[in-house]
Amino acid sequence: MTTPGKVTPVRRSGTSPKGDRRSTGSRRLLTLTVLTVALAAATVAGLALGSVRIPPGQVVEILTGRAEPSPFRTIVLDVRLPRIILGAVVGAGLAVIGTVLQALVRNPLADPFLLGVSSGASVGAVVAIVLGGLFGLGASLATTVTIPAAAFVGALISLVLVYALARGGGGQFATGRLILAGVAVSYILTALTSLILVTADSADHLKEVLYWTLGGLGSARWNMLALPCVCLVVGTALLVALARPLDLLLAGEEGATVLGLDTARFRAGVFVLASLLTGVLVAYSGAIGFVGLMVPHAARMLVGAAHRALLPVVALMGAVFLVVADLAARTVAAPQDIPVGVLTALTGGPFFLWLLRRRTEGAPA
Repeated sequence: MTTPGKVTPVRRSGTSPKGDRRSTGSRRLLTLTVLTVALAAATVAGLALGSVRIPPGQVVEILTGRAEPSPFRTIVLDVRLPRIILGAVVGAGLAVIGTVLQALVRNPLADPFLLGVSSGASVGAVVAIVLGGLFGLGASLATTVTIPAAAFVGALISLVLVYALARGGGGQFATGRLILAGVAVSYILTALTSLILVTADSADHLKEVLYWTLGGLGSARWNMLALPCVCLVVGTALLVALARPLDLLLAGEEGATVLGLDTARFRAGVFVLASLLTGVLVAYSGAIGFVGLMVPHAARMLVGAAHRALLPVVALMGAVFLVVADLAARTVAAPQDIPVGVLTALTGGPFFLWLLRRRTEGAPA
């Protein structure tokens, strides 16, 4: 007999919370496995293809140490492999940063490039390049210390400025104000970069500054990889440890505060961490846009929005995306090397417009 007014829960046949969790975990594991295989395949393809084509079997022999010394071995180990590793690190880092920024500001359009963070880091790096040339700093010191530090400062200043401009009355984010503030700050910083280049009055800096503004991986060398690799591993591990507060922010700032999260302090700390990662990555790759916008959306379709499971998938997907994009940049117009930032902008720009239109159509009148 059923008591009047009492609702009896009905469970669908063959389903249970435990079964759902098991299914979700299996899907995440499968996704990580597929992405790992894809990254390995993209790496082999990146090592084999280019202005000089090397058979994949010979690439594997070189990587396993079974090949005889040859020009191919130099190309694979000293030219292409550092570039692929840097591409994977930068792609993973930008994707992770984009995911975190989208949670912090609760806006799926957030991205290190669109928010002006990459532009700020580029300005810092360009200032370091020009001043390094004026004061005669060595190339090693500039690469390992000065440029990453200046890029971090530029990224942090630009992110704080955009965050301050985007806050409306009552400390809340106004609709669309965040992206508008990011675009405006990015334009200002781009103009500042041009001004620095003009006033420097030195053709020696033109190629380097152009590299930072377009984004590229062609300067990758083994002695450059330690800092970005360490920063990526440590930064991603810290962000995974902060997965629960990030999930709380997605649920709403008021709810997060009620559950005991100091949102202002948490945002400030994660903003600094995101700026540090962005500054280090941009210092070695230049401003590569839209990776942090596209990859998080694709990853959420596969594994959901919970950050503890999302961030590792995002990192792997970002690495695969940028390695493949750089491979295309090296082979589409070979032997000419197209800056990879140009290709990511060509793919990311239409994606941004589609996402913006989708949000506009879904917004209440």
